[in-house]
Amino acid sequence: MGVLAGRTALVTGAGRGIGRGIAERLGRDGARVAVHYGRSEAAAKEVVAAIEGAGGSAFALGGELGVPGDAERLWAEFDRHADGLDILVNNAGIGSSSPIGEIEEDDYDRVFAVNVKAPFFLVRHGLGRLRDGGRIINISSGLARSAAMPHNIAYSMTKSALDVFSRDLSKVLGPRGITVNSVAPGLIDTDNTTEFLHGSADGWARAAAFSALGRVGETADVADVVAFLASDGGRWITGSWVDATGGSLT
Repeated sequence: MGVLAGRTALVTGAGRGIGRGIAERLGRDGARVAVHYGRSEAAAKEVVAAIEGAGGSAFALGGELGVPGDAERLWAEFDRHADGLDILVNNAGIGSSSPIGEIEEDDYDRVFAVNVKAPFFLVRHGLGRLRDGGRIINISSGLARSAAMPHNIAYSMTKSALDVFSRDLSKVLGPRGITVNSVAPGLIDTDNTTEFLHGSADGWARAAAFSALGRVGETADVADVVAFLASDGGRWITGSWVDATGGSLT
């Protein structure tokens, strides 16, 4: 049996990219995984099928984040499938690549609503469902602590806010044995980074040069870190910001 057998996990934004990698890894480790999607039910069902095909258990869970009442609706849907939660991975997020002189107020509000407000209220309304000894893992970004990248200013701000949330929440939930951590990926090969990686002849080489390990990150590189924190092996790590950038910040 897997190290997470008997536990239930919810991964937001799990239909693709890093979220999909995390959901599939937790499924392989034995967790029953709620695969959340915002818009593409078909993509989430593909992830569910992959988990079940590998011998695991999963179900799809739809719900747009960043809109009023999103947390309550998501948890109501979750309650139809499960009676408690052990692992919450707040992965869903959207980017913003406009410099401060160009970003509009609606865009600013939207990125903060999805990347900060949604995780906050998912936890707020999920506390009664989260079992003692559970795990909350928030997916941050190396951009929160890397050299300034002006075109990502709003996005980087949201991830910094999420890191503060993780740190402070760890103190709140520590008496229940619940750990809370942030995991910060660097540049990962997903559909979100395809334009950067493949948009020019030297894109891949430039991306690989960011990492001390000399390669572009893969979703499994992040998923393995999350899986460790979700396991009993991660029981003594809480309130931490875990650098999963492949040495991009060194």
